[in-house]
Amino acid sequence: MTTRRLYLARHGAADAFGELTDIGRRQAALLGERLASVPIDAVWHSPLSRAAASARELARHLPDAPVAEAAELVDHVPYVPAPAETPPSWAGFFDGYDDAEAESGRRRAEALVTRFAQAPGPAADGARPDTHEVLVTHAYQIAWLVRHALDAPPSRWLGLNSGNTALTVIEYRTGLPPAIVMFNDMSHLPADLRWTGFPAGGVRL
Repeated sequence: MTTRRLYLARHGAADAFGELTDIGRRQAALLGERLASVPIDAVWHSPLSRAAASARELARHLPDAPVAEAAELVDHVPYVPAPAETPPSWAGFFDGYDDAEAESGRRRAEALVTRFAQAPGPAADGARPDTHEVLVTHAYQIAWLVRHALDAPPSRWLGLNSGNTALTVIEYRTGLPPAIVMFNDMSHLPADLRWTGFPAGGVRL
């Protein structure tokens, strides 16, 4: 059975202008080192500069993998929940989102799933190798793909967060539900580089 493996990573730490910082570059390089032993077929990244720079940095350790932009990976709100679906901690976050913006986000989320969250199709000769693709994107897009893999209600993307360059792995196989192999794993990062990209406060293990 052929498997499509997606290695999802949020971009490295960025500054207030959305540009990758020195910390972010180091995080991305360490992720690249971790993935160096995997037969990566391609590195895809969001059009935003912090993701593009992270992809280029980690790809230095994956010399045989082409690097390309994928518009579907851009940062966006994939689903605007109804008031009854919105957790109290998110109250007010969606104020100002009109129907057109919500529909645009829905279409982008659908395109993301259509392009990447699919099992491999049958090969003409009946044999197709497993594929391994790195997606350097944003926290909301990782949350949406995890929610989709679990077949959870659309609003359950809320509250799923990812640290900068944390690794999430999802497998897609024909005839089987997606399998979440790993979520938000930061074991390639030293303690001082973990947990960046999260709100201040909370327990850090």
